[in-house]
Order: sequence, then structure tokens, then C-alpha cells
Amino acid sequence: MKLKDFDYVLPASLIAQAPLKKRDQAKLLVIDRTTQKLTHDTFANIGEYLPKQSEIVCNNSKVVAARLLGSKTSTGAKIEIFLIKKLSDYTYETLLRPLKRLKEGDAVVFDKSSLKARIIDRDKRIVRFNKKNISDDLSKIGHMPLPPYIKREDRPSDKKDYQTVYAKKDGSVAAPTAGLHFTKGLIGRLEKSGHHFNQVTLHVNYGTFKPVEVEDITKHPMHTESYAMTKAVHARLCKAKDKGRPVVAVGTTSCRTLEAVTKTGKLKGATNIFIYPGFSFKMVDHLITNFHLPRSTLLMLVSAFAGRDLMMKAYAEAKRKKYRFYSYGDAMLIL
Repeated sequence: MKLKDFDYVLPASLIAQAPLKKRDQAKLLVIDRTTQKLTHDTFANIGEYLPKQSEIVCNNSKVVAARLLGSKTSTGAKIEIFLIKKLSDYTYETLLRPLKRLKEGDAVVFDKSSLKARIIDRDKRIVRFNKKNISDDLSKIGHMPLPPYIKREDRPSDKKDYQTVYAKKDGSVAAPTAGLHFTKGLIGRLEKSGHHFNQVTLHVNYGTFKPVEVEDITKHPMHTESYAMTKAVHARLCKAKDKGRPVVAVGTTSCRTLEAVTKTGKLKGATNIFIYPGFSFKMVDHLITNFHLPRSTLLMLVSAFAGRDLMMKAYAEAKRKKYRFYSYGDAMLIL
């Protein structure tokens, strides 16, 4: 398929710039693949549409406050260090802004912190910190890495808002956003009604924002992300499949983890699985997801799951109904 097949026009006014005050009050578009029917509701009512005794799988990766705003010791110039990947106890691969102001050996300091950084490889953007563990520093002075389409500075409230209520394993630079709609209360009600929640981990890296730049989408070099699933969760899901109980993936990250494990048989590792139309899903029966950017690998994944034509119909309907799009936006349930 061609890249243009996954394009659509979205008014900027429909890109959510902030979360709702109540997570589960987001709009929910329910898509039935069998009947092609579209139903409008509220996320809090998702239990009315989920098949009985669903095995719900969510990604418990936690977003790291990976943006550090400091200044160069020699000139006082403002510098942003965006952590991409931990390389060793002290070093990280990063994004540096503005790169033209930096050279190897430059030191960067941060207000209200003893943390210091030094540029040890400018071309590869590798930074060395003066501490082995910087988690506490990130929690105090780090900024949440909001996506580039959110046109505002991050706020202290984003440290809670841009995080699922079940997040617990540090490692992502972007939230698994379909899970943002769940509250602890909603999870409790769903469990009480017979559904079961399972957790997997896939750390979302900056590659998720990498645009597809080739017209033949099969030529796109998919980024690699680390994932993990426990033996207990794997056994439960395999048993559910054998018994005919439905598996519901919360978000594209959970979906990719489930299909990567099924494809490779490995419960832990790194995956660059690229899901686009023609893909045969082996584990995921239903999918909860947000609305994705045009020409993105995520839109290709949901098009593989529901069919491109039905997805384009659903997106057009969502635009007509003024749904809120992208990370802090509304959701869909694909049955």
C-alpha cells in the first residue's frame, strides 16, 4: 500500500492540547468490524461494549520526565537535553537543542540541582552525567516530553496527567495514550463485572514520532523498542485463547507486544514489528486506541486491524462529531 492511502486532513482545533479533568469522560467511538456500525458514547461506559470475561492487556511503562532544561557553564546559553536511551550508568544518547551552541567537552548545569552534564560526543549526542542514578533529579527538575503537536509548555500537572494510573516501570518518552482514559474506579468496576486486567511492558521511544518518508510503506525502517511479558501473563492469555475468551489490547503498544511475543515466542527482548494492512493478528481480538496522526505507522496498525476503509470512515465521523485527537484526545474501541 502507498503512504497516501493513510493521509487525511485534520483541523488544528481538533488536536487536544490538554487532558479532560476526568479521564473516563472522554468520548468513545465504538466500531463494529462485522456490522460496520459506529456508535458514540463515553469511555466510562466501555464495559457495556466489551465482550464478557475479556482479558484486557495494558502497557505499564511509565513516562520519564526526560527533558532537562539547563545552561552552558561557559556562556550561560540555554540548553535542552532530551534523554533518548541510557547507554551506561552515567551516559545517555540524547537530543540536544540548540546543537550549534555545543561542542565536545561543554558542561551544562541545572537550576536547583546538583546534577551536571558534559557533552562527550557531539555528533552522536552522547552526554555524561555526574551521577550514576539520576531518577530523583529527573522527578524534581525534569519536564514531561509532551508530543510536538501539543503547542504549549509542559505543566506540573502533566507529570500526573500524561501517565496511566497503572504506570510503574520507568522507560518511555511518550505515554501509551489509550490507557490514559482508565481510572482506578473504572478498572475496579470492570474487574467486578468479570473482566481481567493483565500488564505487559513496552517502553515507547522517540522513534514513535519518526515520520514515514517512503511512498511504499513496506520500505519504512521501523524503530525498535524493548518489551517484556511475564510467564504468568503469557500462560493466562494462551489459556484464554484456547478457551475462546477475548483478548483486548489497550493501545497500539500493548498490541505490538502481544503480536511480537506470539510471532517470536520470546517473552522479553526488543521488537521492530511493523503492523500494516495484510498483517495476520494471532493474539489480539479487540483493540482500544486513540486517534492517530495521518501517514503514521499507528494509523497503519489500526487500519490493519479494522480495515483501511472502515478506519477512514470512522475518522471522518470523529471529525464531524468534533472528537479530540491524539495523545490527550478521545478514544475508540474496535470490536
